[in-house]
Amino acid sequence: MAPIRVLTALDHARTQYYHFKAIIIAGMGLFTDSYDLFCIVPVMKIIGRVYYPSPAGDGRPGVTPPAVVSATVGVALLGAVVGNLLFGALGDRVGRRRVYGPCLLLLVCSSIGSGFSICRTRGCVLSSLCFFRFILGVGVGGDYPLSATIMSEFANKRTRGAFIAAVFSMQGFGILASSGVTMVVAAAFDRFTGHPDPLDTPEAADLAWRVILMAGAVPAGLTFYWRMAMPETARFTALVQRDVLKATSDMGCVLTDLDLNAISEGEDAAAMPRTPAPFGYAPAAQYGLFSRGFLREHGRDLFGCAATWFLLDIPYYSSTLFQSQIYRPWFKPASHQNVFQEAYNVARFQAIIAVASTIPGYFAAVLLIDRTGRRRLQMAGFFLMAAFLFALAGPYDHYWRGNAKNAWYIVLYALTFFSANLGPNTTTFILPAELFPARFRSTCHGISAAAGKVGALVGSVGFLWASQSRDRGDVQAGYEPGIGMMYALIILGAISLLGLVVTYFFTPETMRRSLEENESERDQNQDSDGGMCFQELTLTPKSPGSLVSSHVSTSPIHPHRFSV
Repeated sequence: MAPIRVLTALDHARTQYYHFKAIIIAGMGLFTDSYDLFCIVPVMKIIGRVYYPSPAGDGRPGVTPPAVVSATVGVALLGAVVGNLLFGALGDRVGRRRVYGPCLLLLVCSSIGSGFSICRTRGCVLSSLCFFRFILGVGVGGDYPLSATIMSEFANKRTRGAFIAAVFSMQGFGILASSGVTMVVAAAFDRFTGHPDPLDTPEAADLAWRVILMAGAVPAGLTFYWRMAMPETARFTALVQRDVLKATSDMGCVLTDLDLNAISEGEDAAAMPRTPAPFGYAPAAQYGLFSRGFLREHGRDLFGCAATWFLLDIPYYSSTLFQSQIYRPWFKPASHQNVFQEAYNVARFQAIIAVASTIPGYFAAVLLIDRTGRRRLQMAGFFLMAAFLFALAGPYDHYWRGNAKNAWYIVLYALTFFSANLGPNTTTFILPAELFPARFRSTCHGISAAAGKVGALVGSVGFLWASQSRDRGDVQAGYEPGIGMMYALIILGAISLLGLVVTYFFTPETMRRSLEENESERDQNQDSDGGMCFQELTLTPKSPGSLVSSHVSTSPIHPHRFSV
């Protein structure tokens, strides 16, 4: 039986312009995601000065209470969980493309709403900010399964990992952009207001944080048109909607080096029933999501993807929020900086970490993912994260606490981010987009990502409180005594080792295999070349427009490249 040759052609297609265009279109959502999630740290510094001023004569600047910071961070992560599940499911039921634009529009509107926050009294501003941050989180969560699935279904199998990793690497540039915008805005307002005294918070500061948040809408808005203009992926159209001719036509519009004329002729011959049959589909028996068949075929993979993502995000997000403990000794006390200088220094430290470790880690992942493999890279990343966390934890109370300005302290801290982005932070994004059948791919990615965001919630809220000193005199204002930084780091290192163990036992290798080979569904036979067979399809007649357009191609003819 003839395979669906357009999918085989996609697996073997050479890298061309549209692949890079798709990376930018899909990656800009991740860029916006990280901008919005990471700019909140300096923004909360400004909000603390504006809405929580210290009593007169206290000699200390205002500080946002820890409970408010936790709530602001937590609602965005809860929204991301909802977005992961909602848009992941919609991507498989409605189509990747049809919900891709609305997801980005949600990011744009919620970013603008976060900046306006509709009022200026403290209670109203914070309630409004949390509401829009939740909506923002829904958009952020929805972008994960859609971007990963779309890129995996457009890519060829030789460089698919690098393409998806390149999409995910846009997060690093989003962090850098959030830091850059914050630094520019803070410096501009500082100069405009005449460099106010440290304890004098000008009214303009209430505008500065709003500008920073609303700027996140710009990159997303610039790519909205291109998302709406993207065609549906061939795998969704052919395998879920069962319209092979339209899938062939759509790919002919964007990938110009496919032999679509030859492919279309093969598709027509294969799709025609050999004996008269009533019009309609006659699909092979298929199992539903979370049925016994699904759990038998894919339950192990789903557990592996969700568990490793959950375990990764606990130390990853914890380390992100521990930055305040890292950079504090390097800058003047808050009482010696005005509101804009404090926000500027926080953003500058974030930019340094992004340039020195986060972005290089992403680049290393792009270079190695299709050479080393997902499984090995994920295991190596977890192991290195554990090693560096233990190196920070072991001598923390006896040495690092009093030597926080030691350069090696910053180096070890930065290497935890490099290791995470080299390994599990990238691979946990890639693997769910490669392991599951087309009709479950987006949903399963959303479930895995939701598990990760639950881990992020545990790390960013739970460990932020748990890491406080056991001595009440050393606890930051507003916090309660915890287990101490040393024990928190030890636990995070142990969690990283557990991630390595789960990867070893539950994560398969997907490198250089077609998505159809990775599915391994019993109701889908494969030929010797790994192409999907047509036994599931006895096609209904297509519209005349579909039949005509499927034979129209502007592509060069390369019949030798995709013969099967």
